[in-house]
Amino acid sequence: MLLFEGNMGQDQTKQQIEKGLRLYQSNETTKALEIWKRVLEKSTDLPGRFRVLGCLITAHSEMGKYKDMMQFAVTQLDVAREIADSDYVTESYLNLARSNEKLCDFPKTVAYCKTCLSMQGTTVGLQLNGQVCLSLGNAYLGLSSFQKALECFEKALRYAHSNDDKMLECRVCCSLGNFYIQLKDYEKALFFPCKGAELVGDYGKGWSLKYKAMSQYHMAVAYRKLGRSEDAMQCCEESMKIAIQHRDRPLQALCLLCFADIHRHCIDAVLYMLKAHWLRETIYRTKGSQQLLREHVVKFHECLEDMELYCGMCGDSIGDKNSQLQALPCSHLFHLKCLQSSGSQGCPNCRRSAVKPGYV
Repeated sequence: MLLFEGNMGQDQTKQQIEKGLRLYQSNETTKALEIWKRVLEKSTDLPGRFRVLGCLITAHSEMGKYKDMMQFAVTQLDVAREIADSDYVTESYLNLARSNEKLCDFPKTVAYCKTCLSMQGTTVGLQLNGQVCLSLGNAYLGLSSFQKALECFEKALRYAHSNDDKMLECRVCCSLGNFYIQLKDYEKALFFPCKGAELVGDYGKGWSLKYKAMSQYHMAVAYRKLGRSEDAMQCCEESMKIAIQHRDRPLQALCLLCFADIHRHCIDAVLYMLKAHWLRETIYRTKGSQQLLREHVVKFHECLEDMELYCGMCGDSIGDKNSQLQALPCSHLFHLKCLQSSGSQGCPNCRRSAVKPGYV
């Protein structure tokens, strides 16, 4: 850890903040946090303290440490009031709004955003209006106030276009993707994050990779809802890779949920196929169509083999009716009654797969 003797002046504060930013961008998060916290302890420069608190707020947001994020936001507001500059106060209220948004306290988020918007006379306030509208829209979406949310997102987009703020436009596109996911318009839910990904591709060379990760995640969710599992998996893997690299714990958690949903959907699709083969098998058996019956019996058992949804002892399928099951340490499933009656040691499935074809 770096040690600074005495109090830090304005120039030294600025140098150390910039050093921390370089470390943070290089994924040396722990070292960056050490520097920023030391600056906070030692610096007498109020604008410098305000800026370093902004860095700490962003870092703790991306690490998913939202309570710490809130504490730094409260401290930043105190510093802003001490500076006695309305621009600083406006930015502090926005960070308080974002902190409450992350903690899902949406009524407080709305209140802080409205406070920001009421401070129209400030230069920074006018520049931040788009970001405030975005946070306000996210809060209204969390409260299921869909019309108000859409109004705020559209205002945020107008601010982004008028200020040529591509980063803000990308963030709004991702929020609109989430908006339409909840309303089950999956075509629009895909269109907006795809637009965000285009913005990253066209303008994002100097941006943080989090913008790419964010758009890829929202694309993955939309692709999954549209039944395009391969596309969903590809986008989710890309997002997860960046999230791990940047230690973005909240995004990692979202990606894991998306992965689980993709795999569940794939399994459901196979189960539906399995059920279809079983129904056709029943129909053809009733009609006495032996050739078609044999074809679907074969397909039915091929599906069972692919999913390993059969008991390796009695050979009957698993999952098509209520029955007591037992999982062995290797995760192979058997009917409980088959295991109890066989008295065999170890897993029959594992023993069979371990036998080389040349010895069968």
